[in-house]
Amino acid sequence: MVAIDRGRVRVHVTDGGQPRDVQAVKARELGRRALVVGDRVELVGDTSGAPDTLARVVRVAERVSVLRRTADDADPVERVLVANADQLVIVAAVADPEPRPRLIDRCLVAAYDAGLDPLLCVTKTDLATAEALLGAYAPLGVRHVEVNPTTGAEPLRHLLTDRISVLVGASGVGKSTLVNALVPGSDRAVGRVNAVTGRGRHTSSSAVALPLPGGGWVIDTPGVRSFGLAHVRTASVLRAFEDLRPGTAECPRRCSHDEPECALDAWVAAGRSDPARLDSLRRLLAARAATDDWES
Repeated sequence: MVAIDRGRVRVHVTDGGQPRDVQAVKARELGRRALVVGDRVELVGDTSGAPDTLARVVRVAERVSVLRRTADDADPVERVLVANADQLVIVAAVADPEPRPRLIDRCLVAAYDAGLDPLLCVTKTDLATAEALLGAYAPLGVRHVEVNPTTGAEPLRHLLTDRISVLVGASGVGKSTLVNALVPGSDRAVGRVNAVTGRGRHTSSSAVALPLPGGGWVIDTPGVRSFGLAHVRTASVLRAFEDLRPGTAECPRRCSHDEPECALDAWVAAGRSDPARLDSLRRLLAARAATDDWES
């Protein structure tokens, strides 16, 4: 499935002739099961894709991967954003709006939890240097790419070829601009961010999957202001902080990593990691503890 709009779905069909998009609705026998972009489904009915035709989705294949988030860390209700992707592209602007490392950290946690390969895409590098932002994530070995109006999307393009990639980031960081460059004719709406509040309108109102000319798919998603992780286990949180993990070796057993005996304070004081990274980890772990989802 490549798009969902008010109860109707658009399915890209490749068998039985030329590749085409087919409009469909969910069959009643599927019950309340939600369909999401990326689902692989089985159709019956008119699958010609001709105007004014409508097929039915009668089966959903088992999902290989699921990217999820909650409204906030205290909300137990998770929302599936995309199914069957294999790469999460975290898009962050180096300026206008300012980068949000805590949001990047949360997206990294979500990527590891979903089994997706993370890729940090830094935009607007013509406005400021990305050195400080990228330096904070260098110890994790997270792949990264820099783009700006001069380079366009070309540095990113080859990293997406033959993959199913989801673009996630705050409003105004340039996701839709990238998609328009990667997929000519996609016509994704592009908006501006308020320079004072850092907020912008959601120029993408729903997720949509688009085929890349060189092979593969890119999925554009609405801009996010938060990324709740109520569904994520503690082990997945720690995996996003590999720069801090060695420092836990001297921690007491069952350390919460936010207590006087925690060895991470000495690890950071010795200059082995950025204090902001430890602060971000502790905020995430505190949110996890608040949901009574601690994993020993």
